[in-house]
Amino acid sequence: MLTLLHLLSAISLLVWGTHIVRTGIMRVFGANLRRVLSNSIEKKPLAFVAGIGVTALVQSSNATALLVTSFVSQGLVALAPALVIILGADVGTAVMARILTFDLSWLSPLLIFVGVAFFLSRKQTRAGQMGRVCIGLGLILLALELIVAAATPIMQASGVKVLFSSLTGDVLLDALTGAIFAIISYSSLAAVLLTATLAATGVISLKVSLCLVIGANLGSGLLAMINASKMNAAGRRVALGSTLFKLIGCVIVLPFVGLLSTQLARLGIPDEELVIYFHMFYNLIRCLAMVPLTAPMAKICEMMIADVPEDDPRLRPRHLDVSAIDTPTLALANAARETLRMGDVVEHMLILNREVMHGKLAQDREVRRLDDDVDVLYTAIKLYLAQINKEGLGEDDSRRWAEIIEMALNLEQAGDIIERMTGDITAKSHTTRRAFSPEGLVELEALHEKLLDNLRLSLGVFLSNDLTSARRLRRSKHRFRILDRRYAHAHVDRLHQHNVQSIETSSLHLGLLGDMKRLNSLFCAVAYNVLDQDEQEDEQRENSDDMKRV
Repeated sequence: MLTLLHLLSAISLLVWGTHIVRTGIMRVFGANLRRVLSNSIEKKPLAFVAGIGVTALVQSSNATALLVTSFVSQGLVALAPALVIILGADVGTAVMARILTFDLSWLSPLLIFVGVAFFLSRKQTRAGQMGRVCIGLGLILLALELIVAAATPIMQASGVKVLFSSLTGDVLLDALTGAIFAIISYSSLAAVLLTATLAATGVISLKVSLCLVIGANLGSGLLAMINASKMNAAGRRVALGSTLFKLIGCVIVLPFVGLLSTQLARLGIPDEELVIYFHMFYNLIRCLAMVPLTAPMAKICEMMIADVPEDDPRLRPRHLDVSAIDTPTLALANAARETLRMGDVVEHMLILNREVMHGKLAQDREVRRLDDDVDVLYTAIKLYLAQINKEGLGEDDSRRWAEIIEMALNLEQAGDIIERMTGDITAKSHTTRRAFSPEGLVELEALHEKLLDNLRLSLGVFLSNDLTSARRLRRSKHRFRILDRRYAHAHVDRLHQHNVQSIETSSLHLGLLGDMKRLNSLFCAVAYNVLDQDEQEDEQRENSDDMKRV
């Protein structure tokens, strides 16, 4: 039992090491990796090579699949080129399996030592994240040694030999066992290594070993489908296409496994080496042969998994890619893009509010619906940002995290204010057949136009952090407050002149002026974040200059 526990812990260490490498690489090179994948979709050979390279770098075909699936689910990449990248990823993981099975026992302690030293001393820097990658690579190499060490006594047990002796002859049963190995170990690499160990100890024949390898590849496809089960239809199609390609490879190769094992045995190479090389060349030949078939496969997947119409009419998040959570820079960019969508909805609400002010009462219902959309996006952004590990954020990313959550909160509050303004206009003005005075309506329209301009400018400042635009937005805020105060005094003057329309709509008019002033403050708050940051940088430069003089 203790030996079995050692084996399971070694497999777990392998999975964890792969996770550490993937997250470390994604945090350092995540944006560049996505750019490589997105720029390589035009030509199939380039997409295939990109899949191999990215997988070799992040040590996981599943990580590459998540990146590509996120592109497809967001409509940024078509299904056919995505399948080409996935095929390249299958080759990449097979090549890495060959490299990692070399005798690199001396390298594991060195990588862990160097990685820990860099990670603890420079945790928030790129060098610290590369130290994290070194730790992951060291753990992978250590886990591979532990797997072999733990599996050897298990495979020599008489009961295990009897169990595996039942795998002789039935290629379908052998392949199914390999698929189960891959799913249970959560890694086709671990399944292939176990198979190589079994072959080395003579517990199973070479023919059975090859069947287990083929099944392990199919198991990785099934595992991808399980992981994609909660994604939208576009994301599930990527996993389905990859699995179907693996299934086709199984169907074609399994009938000839006996012949292949006979021919390979004549090479005089140890069985464990033959298993690893077969795994690599099987994936290489299979994937190269399947590349021309990606377009037909994409059509088949689209027929098998149709788009399901949304029953819920509310707006849904579009850019909050969960696979980018481990890459804070990308995750923050996604959250910022979704916040800009919130801004667009709030802008639309303001425009409809102006139409309600002019008597189009039917727009009141649309404003309420849009406010629900704003609430949905705000909740999604908030929960998305909460998943980001703030301890791993640098100073700039931490500041950006705070800016995004503050901007999203301000827009959510702005949506609530606009909804209330629209409801007040409908209830207190038009339903009682009371209208604003011509002068008052002109003043409200002028403030409304200023609000729209400031909202658009604030979204630009939020996106670019441009200092000049931030200063312009701050000036616009002060001008708006002066104008708001002037119009409030003008309204009081009309009351003094006994203007009947102004008297009837006085409470509503003054309430709208107050609401617009609050909206303007919410829109312009982003300017102070940029200006405060610039002042802090100036102060740091002055302190640095003072230190140099000293």
